[in-house]
Amino acid sequence: MFDHLNLRPACLRNSQIASRSLRLSGVSLGAAFLMATSAIGPGFLTQTTVFTADLGAAFGFVILLSVLLDMGAQVNIWRVVAVSGERAPVIAGRVLPGLGHLLTLLIVLGGLAFNIGNVAGAGLGLQVFAGIPAGWGAALSGLLAMGLFMRREAGKAVDWFVRALGALMIVLTAWVAFSAHPPLGEVAVQTFFPDKTDPVAILTIVGGTVGGYISFAGAHRLLEAGLSGRENIQAVTRSAFTGIGVATLMRVLLFLAALGVVSGGAAIDPSNPPASMFRAAAGEWGYRFFGLVMWSAAVTSVVGCTFTSVSFLTASLKGLERNKTLLIFCFVAFSVAVFLTVGQPVKTLIVAGALNGLILPLALAAMLVAVRREDVNKGYRLALGWQTAGWAVVAVMAIMAAKAIEQLM
Repeated sequence: MFDHLNLRPACLRNSQIASRSLRLSGVSLGAAFLMATSAIGPGFLTQTTVFTADLGAAFGFVILLSVLLDMGAQVNIWRVVAVSGERAPVIAGRVLPGLGHLLTLLIVLGGLAFNIGNVAGAGLGLQVFAGIPAGWGAALSGLLAMGLFMRREAGKAVDWFVRALGALMIVLTAWVAFSAHPPLGEVAVQTFFPDKTDPVAILTIVGGTVGGYISFAGAHRLLEAGLSGRENIQAVTRSAFTGIGVATLMRVLLFLAALGVVSGGAAIDPSNPPASMFRAAAGEWGYRFFGLVMWSAAVTSVVGCTFTSVSFLTASLKGLERNKTLLIFCFVAFSVAVFLTVGQPVKTLIVAGALNGLILPLALAAMLVAVRREDVNKGYRLALGWQTAGWAVVAVMAIMAAKAIEQLM
């Protein structure tokens, strides 16, 4: 007779649970896309096209190896950050005094190098797509990125923005890849049995996908949204795998498009490799689509790079937290200013990817050592299999880094 008295509270509780579950799912997906779109920048487009032209179908092996290394790095880093409830510089500082500050310095310097390329790519993308001068396009894109962070609910705005443009990039690149008619049989063979490979390519591709600030972008976003602790480890792991999957899908589509062009005998213009590839694959429409893909990749990377670099600065230097908005403004404005005064050649994007690859062994090793501490793991034990995979990534990337430095010298 009185059941109806409990109906409203029960419905309210169910509604609140459903609402929280939906919010956490949105945050998890947003963090995955923030990581993925942080990786998919102008450097990502340029590196993939250049190395496909050099290695041909054998570049499929580099992608396969990079995916395995990505998983060993990302899942470990995301889990350590989540279970500790602290950002990476704080965790690294527990391992060795000053290590957090060193990591912050490396991350921010690498982030600035990439961000200059990002704003340059945004300007170039708008120039190709809409005829806007590159300088104005870079400035407008920088203002758009700043505007996202100035919104009252900046986290939600960023999540929506990176998801929408990430999906757009995938659809447009898939169309170009289909138009290029790549030799899929040769790709299938060379992905597992390559006739050649290149340590610099592996270091650069892994560095451009998971190195430097990129591997911490999604983890710090989840932390900011309150998705942390042992009880959320499964959700954090799913988010990490989703981010890796999105970035890998884009890499594979871009690789297939570039391979189809190269296999068809068309030349890749070294002054703008991805633009010439899109045009050769799909004509003028492809060229216009390149502009839209380039702008989407660049502006989302500006957002991800800025968010992560500033999160490192404010975690490393607590006094900066109250000036977070000013830091964001300065980080983006500096990147735009450097591009407008100095410019940004294709080689810078390749070198920046390699720099991020050099940072990865140090950053990942710090997280793996830290997670063995009680004040970091909060009673959580990282599975031995994942720890082993993580240390394997540290060893492989350190060896690749040494070989790449020797090769570049």
